[in-house]
Amino acid sequence: MSENTYTIAVIGAGGKMGMRVSNNLVRTDHAVKYVENSEGGRARTLEAGRELTDAVTAVQDADIVVLAVPDLALASVTADLVPQMRAGAVVLTLDPAAAYAGLLATREDVIQAVAHPCHPSVFLQRQTPEEWADTFGGIAAPQDAIAAVESEDDAVKTLVETTVRAIYAPVVDVHWVTVKQLAQLEPTLVETVACMIGELLNEALQEAVHTMGVPEAAARSILYGHTQVALANGLRGDNPFSDACLIAMDYGRESIIKEDWKKIFRDDELDKNLARMLHLDAIER
Repeated sequence: MSENTYTIAVIGAGGKMGMRVSNNLVRTDHAVKYVENSEGGRARTLEAGRELTDAVTAVQDADIVVLAVPDLALASVTADLVPQMRAGAVVLTLDPAAAYAGLLATREDVIQAVAHPCHPSVFLQRQTPEEWADTFGGIAAPQDAIAAVESEDDAVKTLVETTVRAIYAPVVDVHWVTVKQLAQLEPTLVETVACMIGELLNEALQEAVHTMGVPEAAARSILYGHTQVALANGLRGDNPFSDACLIAMDYGRESIIKEDWKKIFRDDELDKNLARMLHLDAIER
């Protein structure tokens, strides 16, 4: 095997994220072993032309084990598989919630890592119809990724970055943070704030259409265009908001946003949020 090619085990290879990961890994030179327990997932993996391997066999000689399974399954999956991994291998989760909450089974000689896709930026200069269609990333549109690894070893970092660039391809940059910082970004910054605002925009659209009686095509057109302007002006400062718009924005803040909303970035609030997401009564640190 050439330099910077590895043996990779994908756990949950037939799930939603598992299929995305596997579809990219199959195009690399890495030796990839696909593991899936569910009947539907096994069928999808086989239909894609990939062989299945049992979990213990797959992880025993893997350089890195990618856990493409739901957050709620990570505790039991790592309890089963981490003891079977070889010393010095890396276990890579794709979301920081369970890792930060301390729910993963660990071993001193197995390295934990987390990586999450940034998804293609709203400001990405897309070039092709395929790039425009790829709003999630991992198919045609370039994206960044965020990663954390509990090791100072450059070789381990290279292994993780190489894997991250493969599973989320095409990747522009991999940004390195701590597990805690990644949890502050996901869920707090992007799910608690950005995704909530996206859903709020849709609720406002439906209110304009179904309650106010505005034609839907007109409402969608003005909302979609102004959302781009709002993001460009608010996040990048492309153009100043008009004086009248600033007054309307103040009214919106007063009517919709709680004054103490920034508390969501506190550690105790992050713990509460993750406890709800992971269906826990409390997170012990």
